[in-house]
Amino acid sequence: MAVFHLLWSLGAKALLIPVFLLFIAFLIYGLYLKYIHMKYDHIPGPPRDSFFLGHSPTLKRIMKNDELVHDKLIEWSETYGSVYRLNVLHFVVVCVTCPEATKEILMSPKYLKDKFVYKKLYNLFGQRFFGNGLVTVQNHELWYKQRRIMDPAFSTLYLRGLIGTFNERAEKLMDKLADAADNNTEANMLHLVNCVTLDVIAKVAFGMDLDLLTNSSPFPKAIETCLNAMVYYIRDLTFEFNPMNRRFIKEAREACRLLRTTGARVIRERKTAMQNGEDVPKDILTQIIKTAATEETMTEEDEEFMLDNFVTFFIAGQETTANQLAFCIMELGRHPEILEKVRKEVDDVIGMKQDLSYEDIGKLTYLSQVLKETLRMYSTVPGISREIQEDMVIDGVHIPGGVSCMLNSYVSGRLERFFKDPLKFDPDRFHPDAPRPYYCYYPFALGPRACLGQNFAQMEAKVVMAKLLQRFDFSLVPGQTFEIRDTGMLRPKSRVVCSIKHRK
Repeated sequence: MAVFHLLWSLGAKALLIPVFLLFIAFLIYGLYLKYIHMKYDHIPGPPRDSFFLGHSPTLKRIMKNDELVHDKLIEWSETYGSVYRLNVLHFVVVCVTCPEATKEILMSPKYLKDKFVYKKLYNLFGQRFFGNGLVTVQNHELWYKQRRIMDPAFSTLYLRGLIGTFNERAEKLMDKLADAADNNTEANMLHLVNCVTLDVIAKVAFGMDLDLLTNSSPFPKAIETCLNAMVYYIRDLTFEFNPMNRRFIKEAREACRLLRTTGARVIRERKTAMQNGEDVPKDILTQIIKTAATEETMTEEDEEFMLDNFVTFFIAGQETTANQLAFCIMELGRHPEILEKVRKEVDDVIGMKQDLSYEDIGKLTYLSQVLKETLRMYSTVPGISREIQEDMVIDGVHIPGGVSCMLNSYVSGRLERFFKDPLKFDPDRFHPDAPRPYYCYYPFALGPRACLGQNFAQMEAKVVMAKLLQRFDFSLVPGQTFEIRDTGMLRPKSRVVCSIKHRK
């Protein structure tokens, strides 16, 4: 019995030490949180849900209810002004819609990409994902080296040579829609444009013939899984530690590995073929490898960057354009007068021509306005994060350095102070003679880190939309919702199901 008491006494003392240390750590963290609150609480913002969790319970509740976080950000922006504060644990995010600050932050290379967000995109639940590709790399010198290698593959001259592939893949979509019209079946437009845009990026970037409108492939499912996982990984700090989510996390890792192993194989085979003097496709990958060969130094890490960018192009080059096209079709289906006007322009410019030229799509001015207005209302990649490392003043509010700044083109595009009647779909906002929005419209970001593929994306979108408008009448099947689904990128929740008929 005496031995038991001795062991109990020793065990209690041993347990007391870690409990005491945990209490001290908790106390220190609480004091640090109090310091953070005192440092930033002069910035307007909604009341915190709790001292420790900040606003994360509200954000988590919105996600759980399958609602759109960005609509809550609009509400807060209208309530608290052009700069307001959000707290998540000890992290502080300053949300900014002030055009002058947007210009300063996005146009200057001194505001680096935010570590909290972009380090999360480096890997996905421990599996390397976007890595240090163009979208995520924070170091300016590393980014500049990659951009220098990538730029020639996205030059206007090179993109003009891709118009044939855009036509070819869009024709496959037209054949699929013709079948739907002949058989009087409904068309899931989001699925179909996802197939065609993934076909395009796979072909013109990496020489891969997927032909997803005919063949099955694991890639669309892998991309969707990765995007869904990305949202949870960034916004829910507890998601990874919930045993209920283990199966989904395993699927996300496997999806990520599929994309990277495929990319590694494609790059390795292409390099081998080029070294052996074989004929290779004149695609973006070939152009990148050739440009990389002219660099004075190329390390193993540079080779890994090339794989990072394979994943980046594969996802961003497909998903964003597909969602823009789906939203555009949805809005045209809701606004027959705009549909008639853009169709008349297509008839006047291209008539019954099957192969569109670069010059043809350049003349489709009103279609460009329609696509721009689509991106104003449905900015497919809405959020951009930067670090404010030094003190600055935004719209009269002093912002202490060492804080994250979030700029949101979806929010800016739907604020009354920038766009009159913002929920009205009105392509005339982007008429050539209309006043240009001042740093409140940036669906492809702005400045040196603006999206490299924006011209590629808009060329592809115009070819697909022009052919659709030229050949078919379409109407939305009744009963659909016009709500938005957030998968990190915004997409229509309803899938945009249409009835398709041949034009007479």
